[in-house]
Amino acid sequence: MTQHDPALLERARRVRLLVLDVDGVLTDGRLHITAHGEETKVFHVRDGSGIVAVQRAGIAVAIISGRDSPAVARRAAELGIRHVRQGIADKRAALDELLHELQVAADALACVGDDTPDVPMLERAVLAVAVADAHATARAAAHWTTPAAGGHGAVREVCDLLLTAHGT
Repeated sequence: MTQHDPALLERARRVRLLVLDVDGVLTDGRLHITAHGEETKVFHVRDGSGIVAVQRAGIAVAIISGRDSPAVARRAAELGIRHVRQGIADKRAALDELLHELQVAADALACVGDDTPDVPMLERAVLAVAVADAHATARAAAHWTTPAAGGHGAVREVCDLLLTAHGT
């Protein structure tokens, strides 16, 4: 694993909840729509392994996505992600509701995003992460940018950072 700045590790050590965007974070951001109008998504298996590992380490994982997709619901269920919010226009409001529901403070929150709609979540988090190919607005709001692009193992890199910081 890459050597991380001690200040970044300290932020990661405080995290108890990891909130992920989907398109551009768990996927490469491209939309695949069949001739019949069905949308498909491609997820990276290493991201899934990382998500399972952080959950086993006691860190809750949630999804807040601007789009609504049956593929996301299915993948979340496969990974044991119980907190999934889709079709969300106001991600900050959805995040605040989730923090209240789970009784988690923002100083124990990590968020991963890739574009301008994610910035309000990133600004709220103790650990804000942008994927390598994120829009400049997301990168500017982030404490760290992953080496990998969205959909190409970036979430696994975040999970590895959290696991290292938590000593697991």
